[in-house]
Amino acid sequence: MEGNNTRRFTPKNQQLYDYGGRRPPRDTELEEAVLGALMLEKDAYTAVCDILKPESFYEPANKKIYEAIQNLGASQRPIDTLTVTEQLRLNGTLDEVGGPVFVSELTLRVASGANAEYHARIVAQKYLARELISFAADIEKKAFDESNDVDDLMQEAEGRLFEISQRNVKKDVTQIDPVIKSAVEQIQAAANRTSGLSGLETGFHKLDQLTSGWQNSDLIIIAARPAMGKTAFVLSMAKNMAVNYNTPVAMFSLEMSNLQLVNRLISNVCEIPSEKIKSGQLEHMEWDQLMARLKHLEGAPLFIDDTASLSIFELRTKARRLVREHGVKIIIIDYLQLMNASGMKFGSREQEVSMISRSLKQLAKELNIPIIALSQLNRSVESRGNDSKDGKRPQLSDLRESGAIEQDADIVCFIHRPEYYLRSGTDGTDRDIRGLAEFIVAKHRSGRVDDVEMRFKAKFARFENWTEEGGEEGAMQSMGSRLNDSSLDAAVQFSGGTADFLGGAPGSIDDSVPF
Repeated sequence: MEGNNTRRFTPKNQQLYDYGGRRPPRDTELEEAVLGALMLEKDAYTAVCDILKPESFYEPANKKIYEAIQNLGASQRPIDTLTVTEQLRLNGTLDEVGGPVFVSELTLRVASGANAEYHARIVAQKYLARELISFAADIEKKAFDESNDVDDLMQEAEGRLFEISQRNVKKDVTQIDPVIKSAVEQIQAAANRTSGLSGLETGFHKLDQLTSGWQNSDLIIIAARPAMGKTAFVLSMAKNMAVNYNTPVAMFSLEMSNLQLVNRLISNVCEIPSEKIKSGQLEHMEWDQLMARLKHLEGAPLFIDDTASLSIFELRTKARRLVREHGVKIIIIDYLQLMNASGMKFGSREQEVSMISRSLKQLAKELNIPIIALSQLNRSVESRGNDSKDGKRPQLSDLRESGAIEQDADIVCFIHRPEYYLRSGTDGTDRDIRGLAEFIVAKHRSGRVDDVEMRFKAKFARFENWTEEGGEEGAMQSMGSRLNDSSLDAAVQFSGGTADFLGGAPGSIDDSVPF
């Protein structure tokens, strides 16, 4: 039998050993102590199975022995020197590790298995350090190659680092008492609010009653076919939250520029048709109305980023900064299918979208804020019958490109405007449906599902409460008193700087469809 000091490295390990003339992080004695403890203590494997994997071991022989132990643990068979030796024989690797004698010697290298978990964590940390060294060496090599695009390389580096971090993130269990305390505090906070809501108010009263406001750590998907008004809805909601309730809102627009979005927002708030905003052909009274109502937008905590082809890794970095520096309470993404996971390889677009939706849910939990992502629906909606207002109503199965979106989301909502399909302006009961928009909550992990009726004003690309009284003017006067006087000297803020509301070229936005 070859002794421990005479074992040979695999080519991969040899490359690491020679890299930069330095020896990679490893501790073979601790590796052997962990393996010995696993064969001595009955419950040791349960304590370390979530910490270690075969790749965590630097020595190839130790890796094969742990693979045998893992096989036994997975089938709930006893783990000792005899069973491990037999499993190695079945795997065809017994001679490679040094034979039965070496396996039995491992138990002599440790007095007890009491510290197996602590030792296992050290082994895992050494493995993580080796992964980072290998990753950094590969990126360094590619960076020296001038044929590689630096932006693509940065995306790849961010993607691979994200993979490494996700594989090694472990969260300990929490005893229930502190969680109960947090829950009671949340209930008390909701009770002290005049609205009675535990989450963020949207300004759409029936929707807020249904959801109790958007809840922290929730991923909310709002989906619809083109021309149903997805962007118009989130802009109306963002205006309500940022202006009426002074809630900091961040919006990532992958489809439209920040100037196009602000032009839509001006039309929404000032009640001036979008085609006039686009052409600049305003009557004298409309100019006065424009300048008067813009004051309500100035100083609003609304942040817009219009980076095209945004990757999930860029979003994570920007979102953390927005929460840290500006206290952002909610993030809106328009829209999910335009995002990418650059730097990571997938077998299909569906797998990539699945990874993006899963990452958005993880980000919502990490930042403890709600994240709203708009999504497209597939064409199956159009293929259904049009004999009633329900014929074109969207369903969960209509979500485009990935069923994982439905699985990862806490709330899935649809926007449906019956009049778009029923040109008569009435449904089967002769009800007037002109301007009616149905906000359908189709999945609600923490509550009931229902439909919320809203009013859609196409010429202003604006959603309102269906039974709203007093009109927009009354609402604007009410919310105006909430704003600090000093805030009226500021401008709506964006990722690239202060917006010039009237500085856009005429015709910079197509308002023929409300998105």
